[in-house]
Amino acid sequence: MKTAFRHHWQNLDWDDISLNLYGKTSRDVERALINQQRTLDDFMALISPAALPYLEEIAQEAQSLTRQRFGNTVSFYAPLYLSNLCANDCSYCGFSMSNRIKRKTLDQHEIALECQALNAMGYKHLLLVTGEHQGKVGMDYFRRHLPAIRQKFSSLMMEVQPLKTEEYAELKTLGLDAVMVYQETYHGPTYQQHHLRGNKQDFFWRLATPERLGDAGVDKIGLGILIGLCADWRTDSYYLAEHLSFLQKRYWKSRYSISFPRLRPCTGGTEPASIMDDAQLVQLICAFRLFAPDVELSLSTRESPHFRDHMVPLAINSLSAGSKTQPGGYADNKPELEQFSPHDNRSPQRVAEALMAKGLQPVWKDWDRYLGHTSGI
Repeated sequence: MKTAFRHHWQNLDWDDISLNLYGKTSRDVERALINQQRTLDDFMALISPAALPYLEEIAQEAQSLTRQRFGNTVSFYAPLYLSNLCANDCSYCGFSMSNRIKRKTLDQHEIALECQALNAMGYKHLLLVTGEHQGKVGMDYFRRHLPAIRQKFSSLMMEVQPLKTEEYAELKTLGLDAVMVYQETYHGPTYQQHHLRGNKQDFFWRLATPERLGDAGVDKIGLGILIGLCADWRTDSYYLAEHLSFLQKRYWKSRYSISFPRLRPCTGGTEPASIMDDAQLVQLICAFRLFAPDVELSLSTRESPHFRDHMVPLAINSLSAGSKTQPGGYADNKPELEQFSPHDNRSPQRVAEALMAKGLQPVWKDWDRYLGHTSGI
């Protein structure tokens, strides 16, 4: 019988890991930089306070590995918000059920207009996003609309409520390629503090979602924490690395993606429990590149234009641009429906031009199914 990550998580001691992490020395960091096959202990050293004086060396190594693994390409994707209905009450989200905002779920015609607008921008790689509302935007809604959306894009990702293994398997037959499911925080007490009502209160159901994705054979699994939700982003990030390592060993046929969202202003939003400055975010992203060279590292429009333009060449190989975080935002912009306020509001073309000026090539199309993926190659 397979051991679930839940049991592995229960055997990890937050306080012991934190003490070990903050006890790392310059010697530990130097050893991690020298090692070719880096361990979880090396990752711990690379995200520790002791590693900050080595940030330039860590960044150079991250850039070298990124170019080796991904060349000079950066994949562009856009989020398409289908609905802001939500049956959860979460302290940090603009879609939270307790917030008095106008609710909207796109119908077939509105979805077609959004797809048309995104195609006009050049997008062929799409992330579908909804609030977590099983009744109104659950499997019946996805069955109705995924096939038509898939016809207009070369690849589809989803960020919706956690589903069952057999539901993910069905969505895969409808054109689903990847699922993003962020734990938000691996610190149990903090998780419970911020999830007040709804199915998202079930920490372990969410924690097991990547395993259900792996069991369903989903091609790419996206992980992440909401940086600032927990008072200790370093220990939280170490747990994320533990989760990634566990999944890579078991579901080695799936690809993986790591995202690095920092808390952004939203309706009814909570104040961050910890503030991560830009240098620390650079440290974390580059540490993940050194620890997992082949994993996709993604950066959203939550970050500033200046930070993104300087961070992407170092370690990022997946990027959103021109994002609208409300249903219908591309065809008919209504900012009052936003999940959060993007920081980088540049058009996709302007972001692409900024990257090309640095010698990078934007890629608007992820991959085509006819290239062999459906045959099991």
